Amino acid sequence: MTPVAPSATAPTTSPDQDLDRDNGREVFRAAYENRYTWEHFPGYRAAVKLTQGDETFSGQVEIASDFSVKVTGIDQSDVIKTLEYQLRDIVTHRQRNAFDVVHGENRFRLGETDATGAIEILVTGKSMGSAYKVRGREICHVQRNVGPMRFIINTLATLDTGSGYLPAVTEAQFFNGQTGDLTKEVRYEDRYDQVGDLFLMSGQTIVALEGDRETKTTLTFTNLQVLSTEP
Repeated sequence: MTPVAPSATAPTTSPDQDLDRDNGREVFRAAYENRYTWEHFPGYRAAVKLTQGDETFSGQVEIASDFSVKVTGIDQSDVIKTLEYQLRDIVTHRQRNAFDVVHGENRFRLGETDATGAIEILVTGKSMGSAYKVRGREICHVQRNVGPMRFIINTLATLDTGSGYLPAVTEAQFFNGQTGDLTKEVRYEDRYDQVGDLFLMSGQTIVALEGDRETKTTLTFTNLQVLSTEP
């Protein structure tokens, strides 16, 4: 396994993006397709340690080739649910889906460019109300409504894998969709190892603030093993 370290996202605009400033769809497509995703994914397993406060739990996790997730070796149902949620979140972001399948019914319009060089992408169509920011060839800001909730996600640092970028430091804010009140803030710091051709999460630190209550959760994944593709 080769550990890899993130680099800060540079506030610059690439020449490719300059050429496409009149076409919001192509600017967003270029960034969307530059995300690191798994191709020909065989699945993997790992040992996991979850620490929250004074409690630590150890077990095993697996993401199969069909993207189903499994947690074993842990008895506490709430810990299992936490790990399953995080594994499904990994799957959501690493699973490859064609741009036109996901965004074929959306229309994209370029908005303002902020002081860091990030260009706003305004969305209409199926995902009406969503908005993004693209810096260079990376999506650095997401704003979306999901049911009664609105969330904003800012990516502060990324890892360049050579086959697309991975978020390394992310901050999220969650709001009540009706009142606009801030309900929760979360900071994620992600670490990765390269195992063969795959980049896999080796650790994640999650700091959540809900009202006056702050919770820190640390996940450590070791003994990362790609599953065999042999029948």
